[in-house]
Amino acid sequence: MNAEPSPPSAHGLLIGRSALLADVYAELDRRPAVAVFTGEAGVGKSRFVHELLRRTPSPDAVTLVARCQEADTPFPFAPLVEALNRFRSGPLPADLPPVTGALHALLPDLADRLPPAPPPLGDPRAEHHRVLRALHAYTAALGEAVLVVEDLQWADASTCALLRTVVADPPPGLGLVLTARSRTAPHTDAEGGDGLPFPLRAPAHMTVVERHLAPLSAAETGALAAGLLGAQAVPDEFADRLHRWTGGLPYVVEEVLRGWPDSAEYPTGAAGEPPLPASVRRVVVERLRGLPPAARQVVAAAAVLGEPAPVELLCSVAGLGEPEARRALAAALREGVLHGSPHDGGYVFPYDLARRAAYEAVAEPERPVLHLRAARALARHTSPFPLAGMAEHYRRAGRPAQAARCLEAAADRAAGDGDAGMAAAQYLDALRNGPAPVARDRVALKLARVALNARPGPQVPAALRQVLDQHSLGPGPSGEIRLLLGLLLRNQSGSGLEALEEIARAVPDLLVVSTGQAARALAITAIPSLKGWPVGEHRRLLAEAERLLPGVEEADLRSAVLANRATALALMGDPSAWGAVADLPDALTGEGAARVYANLAGAANSLGHPERARAFQARAWQEVRTNHAPYLEAFVETTDVVAAFTSGRWKGLLGRAERAEAQYQDVPDFHAEALLVCGLLRLHTKGQTDVARRLLERAVETTALDTGVVLTAAAAAVARVHLAAGRPSQAVQAVAGVLHHVRRTGAWVWATALVPPAVEALIRDGRPGEAHRLVAELAAGITDRDAPAARAALLTCRALLTATDGPQSGHTPSDALYASAADAWTRLERPYEAAYVKEARGLHLLASGGPGGRTVLHQAIAAYQDIDAVWDVLRCQRELREHGQTIVRRPGALGYGDHLSPRERAVARLASLGLSNREIASELVSRTGRSSTMWPAPSGNWGSPPAPRSAHSSDRDRRHEGGRQTPWSIFRHPLLSPCR
Repeated sequence: MNAEPSPPSAHGLLIGRSALLADVYAELDRRPAVAVFTGEAGVGKSRFVHELLRRTPSPDAVTLVARCQEADTPFPFAPLVEALNRFRSGPLPADLPPVTGALHALLPDLADRLPPAPPPLGDPRAEHHRVLRALHAYTAALGEAVLVVEDLQWADASTCALLRTVVADPPPGLGLVLTARSRTAPHTDAEGGDGLPFPLRAPAHMTVVERHLAPLSAAETGALAAGLLGAQAVPDEFADRLHRWTGGLPYVVEEVLRGWPDSAEYPTGAAGEPPLPASVRRVVVERLRGLPPAARQVVAAAAVLGEPAPVELLCSVAGLGEPEARRALAAALREGVLHGSPHDGGYVFPYDLARRAAYEAVAEPERPVLHLRAARALARHTSPFPLAGMAEHYRRAGRPAQAARCLEAAADRAAGDGDAGMAAAQYLDALRNGPAPVARDRVALKLARVALNARPGPQVPAALRQVLDQHSLGPGPSGEIRLLLGLLLRNQSGSGLEALEEIARAVPDLLVVSTGQAARALAITAIPSLKGWPVGEHRRLLAEAERLLPGVEEADLRSAVLANRATALALMGDPSAWGAVADLPDALTGEGAARVYANLAGAANSLGHPERARAFQARAWQEVRTNHAPYLEAFVETTDVVAAFTSGRWKGLLGRAERAEAQYQDVPDFHAEALLVCGLLRLHTKGQTDVARRLLERAVETTALDTGVVLTAAAAAVARVHLAAGRPSQAVQAVAGVLHHVRRTGAWVWATALVPPAVEALIRDGRPGEAHRLVAELAAGITDRDAPAARAALLTCRALLTATDGPQSGHTPSDALYASAADAWTRLERPYEAAYVKEARGLHLLASGGPGGRTVLHQAIAAYQDIDAVWDVLRCQRELREHGQTIVRRPGALGYGDHLSPRERAVARLASLGLSNREIASELVSRTGRSSTMWPAPSGNWGSPPAPRSAHSSDRDRRHEGGRQTPWSIFRHPLLSPCR
């Protein structure tokens, strides 16, 4: 049967061939003409011809379409006879030549319209020749006509003879269109050319058009898919995968997508292949049936191998001698079942789904035999060994132990090449293949060692626990695996205290076999966190590690202990931390160096050492770029993102943070830090309080062992939202849980972001005594610590406390404290905190009636503007109005005073939707002339005049949570000049 479909039903989807269609049509219009189109089955020859015929301009032109069929004993002239019979309702020429009477037997339905039948000749060959002349004469009598004959590879000898005659002596008005299956361009000048069963000897006056239709490119496949799915576009990755599945054959693409659900997501990454369409399976199986047995063996071998394979490999898997295999391969190539691979000289299926169909056609009992041959043949004929592929063949052959050995060797190779992710995946697969106990324990230890840098997901901890539960390991391997499992849980799986306990359980086993390993475990548990043990306990563990350090002889273990010691001391804010950094060995490079310097960069940034943080971060990036370790890449990137936020480098940071959030969801602490920065930027630069709070809540839920970044900053931001909305008691509640962690652990050096808004909330909630006690706790907690940021926060808190002092308190004047705090934050390159101090000072002056409050608040607005802190600018604008400070306005007819005009509110609303100045201008122009009632009212209260203040008005009445959610650009708009 014919494998190529009728033209697809989706009109207008002639992807990538419009120019070719126009070119061919112009050529075919120069009669007499013959056009030959070749291409693989499913490439769209019929659809192309269908579109060509639709462009025939003359309504009187005759079009005959004949299709050759595959048959064991073809009937002479069968496709032409069927086409002419379908034309019996059309007008026949009145002056048909007498010879056409010979067609009575072939066209009985037209007998009454044909000339009389001539007498029999008695010679079959003569009769056949007369019929051929009759068909030629009949075609010529049609005048302006197009004759299409498709699938010439199946044409019978009589049809070929007629077409050869028509081409040699073409009727003047005939356009002849021929199609044939072929993988390469047509060769019409030789008998038996690729795809054509006869040579075309056209006279000089006949137009000859020869075109080979190649499969679609990946981009064209994507465009076709989008059209079939009714989408504007599909992702590039999906288009690439669809092209690999289908080979760019439009018919196969349509069959794959025919049942595609409207709501289905486009599979990317490691997503599986689509179901094999029954029509595609049928096409492949029918081709296989037409091959000789040896060719089917070669095809089965290629299906099992799955990758481009040279002749000698196909010979070995098929079990054939080389001469027989070459003949069989030639037959498979002629039928288009296999193709030559242009890249490596091997042979492969034209597309993945064809390979799947061929593989499913192999009898199940034969598959293990072929896979075993494939594994052994790959070992003999390839170098270096494709170990992962060999492992898969051994697995399918029912040889799990050999599969595990190959996977272990493949993972060793990947680990040696620095590809930790690949190594971890292959070690894990090796364990899943059920190796012998000795091999299992060996592989588990290798997996634990490499997984730390691989972001492997939850399967690895589960696999390591299963091995530990077997109790077959000695103290050394057991202790090391338990230590590495704890590290994995701590760093990547979100199991904070559980991870510390796992590492602690490893110490006794490690002491039996290695002082260095035990010291390393103790130094790891010494690294503090807000969800961990009290800082004093971490200091005790660090002292234990330092006690063991002189006995550590192994250079790598000594480096690891020193690195963890420096990290722990830096995170604690210990003044000796920088001396510990200086003690790090020069030999510390690669993944170990990237890890420790990323840790040190994060600690220095949090403590308030910006120059040190930049130097450490640069060293971490240097090491990461020379080592392919996905975990460390994520570590350094999220550390960089947090540092960029802290230092006010907010331009373009939201997009970067959102990319990190999407990429690092499998590592809780990194994911949490990305969520944190996304939430903070959504709040401060967009004013999207609801979105920000959801992101911050997710960050808090996600973080595992927070080292003073996520919990404190998230709680502080939520407190600021409540304070801006006039909810000081809820702000106090927002910080209470994290303050409990700080008090429990004693990690006051990490309270930099938390304590100032907590103090402000307590003061505004009428709890000044608690505010004073909190500041005293902060001061005591950082007394002997090297934490400049915490000291700046302490200055800020003391400045805030001046609002509770009486006139005779004898404390340092508030102006001096605010100035000292702002200067401290500026020196630490913390522009947001410096602006916050200026805002607080300005409000303090306005509330107390002191001079210069308005000026100082304008300075805060300018500082917020510099970092695009839109939400904070809007808050300051409200605060000025609430304290009776009016905006100096330009003269105008409407005189809206301190409030926005309707047009200004419209500009603000459009800007809040993210429109650029040019887009805002265009939108305003498009609305010119409309009634003012056509403008949608702004959401919330922004743009409305503030209600008059009364003595009993609460903060809740006078403030609102989100402010005007507009980007800063609107305040540079001429209609919305800032207060001045």
